Amino acid sequence: MKTTTLDRAAALRADFPILARKIGGRRLVYLDNGATSQKPEPVIRTLDDYYRFHNANVHRGAHTLSEEATTLYEQARLHIARFINAPSDTQVIYTSGTTESINLVANTWGRANLGPGDEVLITEMEHHSNIVPWHILRDQLGFTLRYVPVTDDGLLDEDALDDLLTERTKLFSFIHVSNVLGTVNPAAELTARAHAVGAKVLIDGAQSVPHMPVDVQALDADFLVFSGHKMCGPTGIGVLYGKRELLEAMPPFKGGGEMIRDVKMSGSTWADLPHKFEAGTPPIAQAIGLGAAVEYLTGIGMAWVHEHEQELLAYAYPRLGEIEGLRILGPGPTRRSGLISFILDDVHPHDLAAVLDQAGVAVRAGHHCAQPLHDRFGISASARASFYLYNTPEEVDILCAALEKAQDIFAF
Repeated sequence: MKTTTLDRAAALRADFPILARKIGGRRLVYLDNGATSQKPEPVIRTLDDYYRFHNANVHRGAHTLSEEATTLYEQARLHIARFINAPSDTQVIYTSGTTESINLVANTWGRANLGPGDEVLITEMEHHSNIVPWHILRDQLGFTLRYVPVTDDGLLDEDALDDLLTERTKLFSFIHVSNVLGTVNPAAELTARAHAVGAKVLIDGAQSVPHMPVDVQALDADFLVFSGHKMCGPTGIGVLYGKRELLEAMPPFKGGGEMIRDVKMSGSTWADLPHKFEAGTPPIAQAIGLGAAVEYLTGIGMAWVHEHEQELLAYAYPRLGEIEGLRILGPGPTRRSGLISFILDDVHPHDLAAVLDQAGVAVRAGHHCAQPLHDRFGISASARASFYLYNTPEEVDILCAALEKAQDIFAF
């Protein structure tokens, strides 16, 4: 890896206080970034500052604290809009995360536009949050749910799209980066192919927005969803981006305060975007914290974040491949992001993760909310190491040494 990249990653580690922790007397090696990232000091300070000095409800008070909170809350929306190159901040809807964002689309756009004879297309590599809402809605509305298959090397079978994308397809909803395989799907190409048959597109950016530059206008995405906690921000906050004409035509998701223009005994009318979809007291502190996270990442540069992770991946992929009995899931390093899922001999991933934890190494174990994908590869679970801007090659070496020690422990 480039010396300058290594030096910068090492310097950035100082921004994350949790990385100074020791687990079992060993320095924490945090490789579970696909599940959630750690939080830098600027985000922690922003949350502390809000609660200490500005805590109030937004959009509802004429007093100083409410005005300050409202300004911070809406400034964060502006930062997020610029981060994904949204045409307007009014197209950035705050949600609790990727899961709620997809459910919002399913229960508003989906209920208004889907029925018997229609088709929704997703893929075999989807996270459960982009499968289960469509199962629920399909059972209620009677449309057909179809899946793009995954090849043996972990790529979407794009040839199958010729048969799957038809005039019956109303929505193609797909993951930008697989949270299991690391596969980076050609989002702009897939979107163009869907639009060619008149379908709308929802892109799950939970594993892409935190790790690479994402431009919703360049992608021509109809909807893009992502979570704050995977990109240095707080938990409980996420984003739905949508094209204006779609958002304006969609009915509200939840009813209550803030999302209304006028309420009479005879009925209600809705507020303008984005507030139509933000009923009740919103996640104010979380939104402000996400704004701080976006500013932090913008200052670092998402192109650099992506480059750093690709260099880590180029180092880690062959190192892990040298371990006898270890099988990496998904494509080679040129087609994937900075995460690697694997299985090791006959060791159950949960047992493996427990042994790694004793070495201070935090990885994920299980089906990663992607059971159909694990079924596709004939396994029930896998272990996953996922990198971020503060990880280093030294940590890859520690992971590999811990895996080899685990092999000795579980040798039969």
